[in-house]
Order: sequence, then C-alpha cells, then structure tokens
Amino acid sequence: MVAVKQSGKDPASNVKLRMALASAKAANMPRENIDRAIKKGAGELGNVVYEEITYEGYGPAGTAMIVECLTDNRNRTISDVRMAFERNGGNLAASGAVSWMFQRKSHFVVEGENATEDKLMDLVLDAGADDLTVEDGVAEIWGAPDAFTEIAKALEDAGIECSEANITRRPENVVEVKDVSTAQHILRLIDRLEELDDVQSVNSNEEIVPEVMEQIDAME
Repeated sequence: MVAVKQSGKDPASNVKLRMALASAKAANMPRENIDRAIKKGAGELGNVVYEEITYEGYGPAGTAMIVECLTDNRNRTISDVRMAFERNGGNLAASGAVSWMFQRKSHFVVEGENATEDKLMDLVLDAGADDLTVEDGVAEIWGAPDAFTEIAKALEDAGIECSEANITRRPENVVEVKDVSTAQHILRLIDRLEELDDVQSVNSNEEIVPEVMEQIDAME
C-alpha cells in the first residue's frame, strides 16, 4: 500500500512495488490480499484515507521500539498499540524518545545460493550499498534510504531475488539480552504489536544472544 501510494500501482515503473510483490509472494501471501492492498493504496476502494503514523516506546529491559503504522483511524491505532505495550511489559513514549537511537536504512535480505560475498559485494556496493554481511547462508545488505531504488534495480537486473526488501530503521546501539525470561517477554511484545492490523513494522534494539535463542527455540 505504501509503495503504491508513493509511486503508483504499475510495477513496471515502481521498483519498490516490485520488491514488495516479490517479498509478499515469498511469504506466500494470497493473491487476493495483494490485489486488495494495491487497490487500497491506489484509492480504488472508496474514499478511505490512510496515513502513516510512527509510535515510539520501551519494551522489557529498556529496549527501544519504533512501531510504524498505516491507518484510517488514528484513535483506534494508538489505543491498540498502547494496549499491546501495557499488557506486555512495555510503555509508549513521547515522539523522539527513542528514534534518535536508529538510522533509516535500505535493507535487503538474500538467501540461498546467491547469498555470498563473491556474488553480491561488487554488485551492491557499486549500486550504493554501504554494508554487506553474510552468515549461515543469509546475506543482509544495507544502504542509505535514497539508495533503495538503485540497489533494488541492481539485484533485479542480476536475477537475484530478495526475501525482504524495504526501508527500515537500524539501531545504532543494541541491548544485549542474556536472560531467557526477558527475551521471551520482549519477543511476546513484538509478536503482539505485529499482530495488529494497522502495524506495518516493528523495529527494536534488542540483541538476544545465540544461546538464549537456542533455548527459546527448543521450548517451542
């Protein structure tokens, strides 16, 4: 919806929409949901006006969280977001309270046989990326927000598919979480926020250590 609102509903001329469609298909989103989102973004489903709103807050252990929403009812959205925070060990904060801890970044994730430095390094750096990390068969590409289109086009032209492609917020400093209970509370809050219909993304600055994540995974 955001991609369509910003640059139109024609994927041929809207690289952000093409990337969003690829991500949606990779996540097995039903075709009717994709079509409905495009129509909403283009204003073809009535006179409903959607606005983008960002909320900031704190989670367990003082973790910083930014919740980006797209809504046609601001009162409903803030009520739902506040309730999710309060019922899961967090609280909403004033605008600007935590946003300074994050940088807006273009973010791409490549998995599988193309997730290697040999295939990606020169390609994405020439397109304007400023960071590439590869670990366990997953490559993460980061760049300035205004580099999104060039990086996306370079990957697309090379026939490299992304499992994620968006402009997100990257924390400059992280809160290391070494306790299983604290990690579970943080993840539960993130899950509850992401379940809300109006929430588009949740960015947070926790870094759960691998041993703790292994314990949590073993419990599920």
